[in-house]
Formats: sequence, structure tokens, C-alpha cells
Amino acid sequence: MRTSIFIAFLLITQSAFANTFEQDIVRAAKERATYNIRYDGAYFSIKYPGGDVPADIGVCTDVIIRAYRKLGTDLQKLVHEDIDNNFNKYPSNRIWGLTKPDKNIDHRRVPNLQAFFKRHGTSLPISEIANDYKPGDLVTWMLPKNLPHIGIVINKLDSNTGNPLIVHNIGSGPETSDILFSYKITGHYRYVPNKYNHGVELTQ
Repeated sequence: MRTSIFIAFLLITQSAFANTFEQDIVRAAKERATYNIRYDGAYFSIKYPGGDVPADIGVCTDVIIRAYRKLGTDLQKLVHEDIDNNFNKYPSNRIWGLTKPDKNIDHRRVPNLQAFFKRHGTSLPISEIANDYKPGDLVTWMLPKNLPHIGIVINKLDSNTGNPLIVHNIGSGPETSDILFSYKITGHYRYVPNKYNHGVELTQ
């Protein structure tokens, strides 16, 4: 009896922490959509760690980076460290011809974020079923002209299609729109920062 109660307690506790992550990342993503950001993918030299391009510009990856920063997670640092230790696991050489990590730009490239989320998050199935995409999930697409794109699923549905809405920046600044099935989906991930795991604050 006591064992059953303990297991039930663990399940409820873990669910509560999972909900906290979803609420936090969705709230952070929605906030990003309120900023007036000019789309600009120019290369910038930025500080490390905690570096960012000027606040009034950004691309699709900056929506993700800034949302996770709101949760206290620095993807610049995490991606750079992982590329530095596992350079051949990332597409930096194959796609951009790089021979070493670049802390100024690596985290701002969709293929690198995909590799990072595969390695340190959860790769989820790619499907055509809207309900498979949950709040807090990360989705990547391939746009025309082979342009990779990324966005965050939030907890609102489109009133016409019933698809979950996405916060992303496809060229006109951060926005919330029904883009989920508009382009070819290339990845579906969930990345929960360590501090949400089992309710224990861990060092990233």
C-alpha cells in the first residue's frame, strides 16, 4: 500500500515539474512575440557566455535562444561546449566548412541546434497529427531554397485548423502563427533544462 502511494506521489510530482517547464517556456515564447525585431542574420562578435546580438534584431534561432535564456538556460554556452568537445558530431564542417567551433554563431544555426537537441534532449516522432505536437516542443522545417527554420509550439490552437500555434521568426520578426504543416518538418524535439529534472536545481 505504501509503495503504491509513493509511486503515485512520484508521478504527480514529476507531472507538476513537467507542467512548470511547459508553462515557463510557453510564457517565454509568447513574450518573444511581443517584441519588434528586425530580421537580420548578419554575423556579430558577441561576448561569451551570455552573449546576444543587438536586442532589436534576430532570426528564428534567436527566438529559441532568448526564450530559453528567460528560463536561465544559455544555449550559446551549452552548444559551444558540446561542439568544442564533439566537433565531428555537428555539421559545422560539412555545411559551413569550419574547422573549429565559433561561439559567436554556432548556436544561432538551426542544424547545430538540431544536433544539440538530438544529443541532449528528446527526438520526437515527425507526424501529420496535430495533437502529437505539445506545448514547449521545438519543431524545425526546411523552407523553400533549402532554408532551415525553427519555432516553439505554444498552448493555443488555430481557431480554423485546430493546429497548435507556433512562435517563430520567419522574416518579419517574432510572431505567433499556424505554420506547423506549412512546410516540410525536419525535426521534432523537446529540450528540458536540467533544473527542471526531478525538481532539482543542477548546474548547466
